[in-house]
Amino acid sequence: MVETQHHHRSSLKQSNKPFKRRHTSKGALKDAAKGKVSRSSPKLSSIHSNDAAQLRLNRRNAAKQAQQVKRQDMISTKRLFNKVPRIVTVVSLTDDVDCVGVIKAFARVLGEEPGSELDAARFKTSLQFFFPTTFYATLDALKSSDYVLLVFSGNVEVDEKGETLMRTMQSIGMPEVVAVLGPSSAAEPFVEGDSTKSQKERKEIIKSLLSFTQYFVPTLSRVYDLSSQDSHSDTLNAVRALCEGSPTQVRWRVGRAYLLAEGVAWTPAEGEQESGSLSVTGIVRGSFLDPNRLIQIFSSPATLPLRSTKMEMEPIVLAQSNPDDADSLISTNPPDDLEQLQKEQTWPSEEEMRGVNVDGDGDADSEVVPDALSGTTPKYIIKRKKTPKGMSEYQAAWIVDSDSSDSEDDENEAKIDQVELVEGETVLMEQDEEDEDRGTGRKKVTFEDFEDLPQDEEDRQLASWRLAREKDKKEREQEEHTHSLFPDELDTPLDVPAQTRFARYRGLKSFRTSPWDTYENLPAEYGRIFAWEGGEKGWQRSERRIIKRMMKERDEGAGVEPGSRVTIVLKSVPKQVYSQHSDLTQGSLTLFSLHQHEHKMTVLNFTVTRNTEYHESIRSKDPLILLIGPRKLHVNPIYSSLDGGKPSPNNVHKFERYLHHGTATMATVYGPMTLGGGGGKPSCVLLRENEHSSASPALVAFGTFHSPDTTRIIAKRVILTGHPLKVHKKTATVRYMFFNPGGYKMELFEPTEVYMVLVDDIRYFAPIQLYTKHGRTGHIRESLGTHGYFKAHFDGPISQMDTVCMALYKRVYPKWSTAVEAVEDRGEGDRDRDVDMA
Repeated sequence: MVETQHHHRSSLKQSNKPFKRRHTSKGALKDAAKGKVSRSSPKLSSIHSNDAAQLRLNRRNAAKQAQQVKRQDMISTKRLFNKVPRIVTVVSLTDDVDCVGVIKAFARVLGEEPGSELDAARFKTSLQFFFPTTFYATLDALKSSDYVLLVFSGNVEVDEKGETLMRTMQSIGMPEVVAVLGPSSAAEPFVEGDSTKSQKERKEIIKSLLSFTQYFVPTLSRVYDLSSQDSHSDTLNAVRALCEGSPTQVRWRVGRAYLLAEGVAWTPAEGEQESGSLSVTGIVRGSFLDPNRLIQIFSSPATLPLRSTKMEMEPIVLAQSNPDDADSLISTNPPDDLEQLQKEQTWPSEEEMRGVNVDGDGDADSEVVPDALSGTTPKYIIKRKKTPKGMSEYQAAWIVDSDSSDSEDDENEAKIDQVELVEGETVLMEQDEEDEDRGTGRKKVTFEDFEDLPQDEEDRQLASWRLAREKDKKEREQEEHTHSLFPDELDTPLDVPAQTRFARYRGLKSFRTSPWDTYENLPAEYGRIFAWEGGEKGWQRSERRIIKRMMKERDEGAGVEPGSRVTIVLKSVPKQVYSQHSDLTQGSLTLFSLHQHEHKMTVLNFTVTRNTEYHESIRSKDPLILLIGPRKLHVNPIYSSLDGGKPSPNNVHKFERYLHHGTATMATVYGPMTLGGGGGKPSCVLLRENEHSSASPALVAFGTFHSPDTTRIIAKRVILTGHPLKVHKKTATVRYMFFNPGGYKMELFEPTEVYMVLVDDIRYFAPIQLYTKHGRTGHIRESLGTHGYFKAHFDGPISQMDTVCMALYKRVYPKWSTAVEAVEDRGEGDRDRDVDMA
C-alpha cells in the first residue's frame, strides 16, 4: 500500500498582514513635513480622551473663528460696494432678446431714469451695465465684472453661438450669475405683464432654462421671469440679487488689483511725440494696488511701469514707485555679444574639420579617428579621394576606385559633421520636417498685398479658396484617422538616405530612464527666455514666496486701498496705445496689476482637455488663441502626454501630433509668466478663429496652468517598420525598412579635394534596438545585398505575421507667441453706444 502525504487545508494556513506603508523612515517623514506649521486639531486634545467638554469647547472656538473671518470678509465687501458701483455685464444668448427692455424694467422698479448706470438708493448701492455685442467684447467685459446677467428668450432656443459662449465663460471663470427670461426685441415696447404664453408654458420654459444654465453654473437656483403677469415681483427680486448679494471672486483675480477706466489722458514726453505718460482715472478694485508692480492693459500687448498714483478728489500723491524695488520692463533675455563669443570661440582647423588627428609633431594620422560623443548626432563615414597630378577636379570625379580591398580600411580615414557635409540636403530635410509638422503661423499682410478686383473675380477666388479649404480639411481628417490606426509610423523615403532624412533623430533604449541632456542643441528662443532655478519645484517655492510677500504687504496696508478713486500715471506709453483706447464708448479699458516676474517670457505648460462639441482636426503647431488671466496670446502649442501624472526620471515626454478627445494633454507654448495669486492655478482656454470674420471663434480646449518648466523634454517619435521576409527561430531577414543599396556618393568641398561619402543606412542605424508589435526585442546583425535587406536577431522566436519596428526620437519646441493687438478684436461698443434708453 502506497503511503500518501497528509495535506493541510489552505484555510488553516497562517496569513500574515502585509506591510503596506511606505516612506516611514525618520528622514522621509522630515522631508514630508518640510514647510508645514504644526497646528493641533480642534478635535484633538492633549488631555485625556474622556474629557468631552474640552473637545466640544475647542470645536466651538474653531468654528467661531472661521465664522468671524467669513463675516469680516463679507462686511469689507459690502463696504466696498457702498462706495463703488457694481459692474454688471448683460449677455444675451439669442438675437431676439431686448436687453435694453430688461434695464428699463430695473429702472422702473428702482424709480430711476433708464441708463447704463442706475442708482439703487433703497439698497445703498449703484449698478453699472455693459452691453457687449461680440464674442471677444463679452469675454473682455467679464474680466472686470462683478455680475453676469444672462438674458434668455422664451421663443428661441440658445443656438450654437450662445452655447459656445457659455462654455468659454465657464472654462475661463465667471463671476456671480443672475439669469432672467427677458422680452423679445421684435415685440412692441416692453410692458410688464405683456405675455401671450400661458402660465404653464412659462413654467416649463423656465424649468428648461434653469436646467440648461445649471449645467454651466451649478450654483444657480432660479431664473427670474420678467415676462409673466407678476413680473414686478420677479424684477424686484432680480434687482435685489444684483444689489444685496456678495459677488464671488474669479479665481485668477484673487490677490490682484484691477481698475476699470473712466477717463483717459495722454501727455507727450519732452522731445518725443510717439511716447509719453498715460493717465487713467478709475476705482481700484480687487486687492491693494502696489506701485512697484507693472501694469498690464487688457487686450493689449503693453506692459507698463507705474510712476505715481493720485487721489481723484484731492490732488495728492498716494503712492509712488520705488526705483530699488520696482519691477523692470525686461521681459526677455538680451542676446549675447556675438563679437565677444567669436573671440572666445575656437574654430577647428582644416585637418580637424576633415576628421584627421594631428599629433604634437604636426603629422596627420589618418588612421586614428575619435569616436562620436554619446547623445550627439552620428556623423558620416567618408572616404577622401585625391586629385591626380595633371587632372582637373571634374576629370578626377569620374575615376573609379578599383582597389576595393582597401575600401574598408579607408572608410574611417576622416569624419566631418553631417551638417557641414551636406548643407544643402540638411536644409531640404528641415523643410520636409516642417512640412510634416504643418506648423502654419500667422502671416503678416500689408496693404500693398491687396488690389481691387471685379466682383465676379472676387467671388470666383472666394469659391476657389473655400473649395481648397474644404479639401484640406478632408485631407487632415484622413491623416488623423491614419495616424490613429498606425501611430507615429512613417515610411522611409526612397530618394533620400534615411540617415539624411532622420539625421536629427536618436534612439533610446528606454523612453523613461535613458538620459537626455536638457541643454543640448537648444534653439535660439531659449536664449531669450527666463528659467526658474530648480525647475518645477523651484517655481513652486518662488510662487509661494511671492504670494506670501503680497499677503504681508496687503495686511500692512501697503499701496492703494480698494475702493479709492485714483488717477494712475503710466510712463513710457506709446501713443498708439492711447489712440486705441482713447474713446471709451468703443470699448472698455481695464488695467491689471501684475505680480512680480509675471512679465518675463518663459515656457508655459498647460493641462488641457479637448472640447467634446468640437470635432475638427487639431494638429500640433496649429495657430490658436490662448486666453489666460488678463492676457490674450497668439500661440502655436505643441502637445505631449501627461504620463498619468507620474514624474518621469529623465523628464522626457512623448510628443502628440494631434489633440485627442477624452484624455488630458499637456500643451506647451512660449509666453509671459503667470501666477495664480491667492486663488490657485489660473484657468485657460484655447480658441480657433473662424474662417468667416463675422462668426464667433470655436472653443477647442480648456484647462489650467501647470508649470513654467523649461527642462521638460518633448520628444517626437518616428517609427520605421519592416517586414520579416525569412524567419529561422530567433533570426529573421527584414525588408522594407530601408531602401538604400549602400555605397559611396561624391561630395565636393574644396577646389582641389573630393570626398566620397558612405551612405549605408543599415550600418548607420545598427546600434538602435529593434522591437516587434508582438513584444520581441532585437538588434541588426548585418546587411544583406544591395536593396536594404538586413539580418536581425531577437530575444525569442518571431512570426512572419509580426512587424519589425525601430523607434527614433528628436526634441521639438513650440513657436514664439505674440500678444493679440487690441485693434484685432475690438468689437462694437460695450457701454451705451447705440443703446437707446429713451
